[in-house]
Amino acid sequence: MEKFEKLTGIAAPMPLVNIDTDMIIPKQFLKTIKRSGLGVHAFDEMRYLDDGSENPDFVLNKPQYRDAQVIVAGDNFGCGSSREHAPWALADFGIKAVISTSFADIFYNNCFKNGMLPIVMPQEVVDVLMKDADKGSNARMTVDLERQVVTTSDGEEFTFEVDPFRKHCLLEGLDDVGLTMEKVGAIDSFEAEAAQSRPWV
Repeated sequence: MEKFEKLTGIAAPMPLVNIDTDMIIPKQFLKTIKRSGLGVHAFDEMRYLDDGSENPDFVLNKPQYRDAQVIVAGDNFGCGSSREHAPWALADFGIKAVISTSFADIFYNNCFKNGMLPIVMPQEVVDVLMKDADKGSNARMTVDLERQVVTTSDGEEFTFEVDPFRKHCLLEGLDDVGLTMEKVGAIDSFEAEAAQSRPWV
């Protein structure tokens, strides 16, 4: 998993509340078990018109937000079903952080497992960040995980909380497999000892 340390990029404003996982990645795209290739279908029903062409009114289709790496969202982001494809789709699109006043628990946990940082902020802070994101591609927002600070394009800083273990995993680029591999020495020693003491197993 790619390390997340410090990110400076375009933030897209998505003030809609209750953006659920079906809106993030509709059910017809859940047949794959690959993490790649889902970005083109992220927000599919809002992003495309019935004829398959892009909806020019959708924020991520606007020229200034096509390369967005941060989403500033309304309350209760990622609610609905527990599909892990939702953070897969966002990550494949290029989103590395989502800022909201609250997240659905399962989506929140899945973000960390897929190298994405979900940040919970008070409403008054999200309002400031949303206004900053409205400035478009000329305004770059910085998310510093090490310092736990989000900085607006005007230099205004806001701190956020993150679980120390999850922070460690993101900083080191460790998913569940990576965490297991950190213990590979102990695992090898245990298996060697077990093979000697219980050769019949």
